[in-house]
Amino acid sequence: MLLNLHSYFSLRHGTLSLDELLAGMLANGYDTAVLTDINNSTGSLDFIRKGQKKGVNILAGMEFRQDDTCCFIAIAQNERGFSEINAYRTQLNLEGTKVPLQAPEFKEVFIIYPLQRMGVFGLKDYEYIGIRPSERGKAMFMDKQQLSKAVILAPVTFRKADHTLHRQLRAIDHNLLISQLSEDQVAPIDEVFLPKAKLMSHYADLPQLLHNTHRLLADCRFQMDFEGVKNKATFTGNRYNDKQLLIKYTEDGFGHRYDKKDPIARQRIARELEIIEELNFSSYFLITDDICRYARHRDYHYVGRGFRS
Repeated sequence: MLLNLHSYFSLRHGTLSLDELLAGMLANGYDTAVLTDINNSTGSLDFIRKGQKKGVNILAGMEFRQDDTCCFIAIAQNERGFSEINAYRTQLNLEGTKVPLQAPEFKEVFIIYPLQRMGVFGLKDYEYIGIRPSERGKAMFMDKQQLSKAVILAPVTFRKADHTLHRQLRAIDHNLLISQLSEDQVAPIDEVFLPKAKLMSHYADLPQLLHNTHRLLADCRFQMDFEGVKNKATFTGNRYNDKQLLIKYTEDGFGHRYDKKDPIARQRIARELEIIEELNFSSYFLITDDICRYARHRDYHYVGRGFRS
């Protein structure tokens, strides 16, 4: 039922750690929630991993904001949708483009707009309007078609006792005194965990919203494997060729740094290559070197300790 969790990775906005969010979920009876930090997904994978260990279903998304305006909330249906969200955020960052009020065309992502956006433009099949607990009264006057595109939006940003901390963070973000903050620069005081039973009873006379929210969550599924090793086992295709390529690169670099007849340097290199082979680290050095080569080719700043610059 929780489509809009904020952690302290929502910088200068959220106050809760990932562990505190999980504890809040369990204490209030929730088994499913979506982490939608503001303009980033830094904590998503770690939150999913922690959730798996606690036996709860964690989903990932992102809240796209421009300044203090929530433009839309994106919720990934699966790993591919998560990639779409991050690719779009990266595109905005690289281009220095403002977040538009209307989301782009996504393929495997659900979109939730604030209630204020209702009727501004037509909603696609995967787009919904979020109804906060404080907006429930307005939802009572929505027609059948509008209700079919509405979901429960109960953001969680802090503990009630931490609202002052949240205000301090917002003041820092805006370089203002706390007393100078406007209402739209601060999250409402009700962005806290509500017991699931209480939240559901709050919308009991709006069963369409309950149904839509359950259906949206049921259509999202993440299957992250945090146990398997995903690094390439070899760089060239087999260990022998990795070893030979690393020796070649070593020889190429040796002549730039030492006298080729230097016996001490030769002995040291032979010993280090032997250790690398024993530990099966040849592929690691070659993969890292490949990353550094790519960075040089694209003129990216990088730090490759021990590698050719």
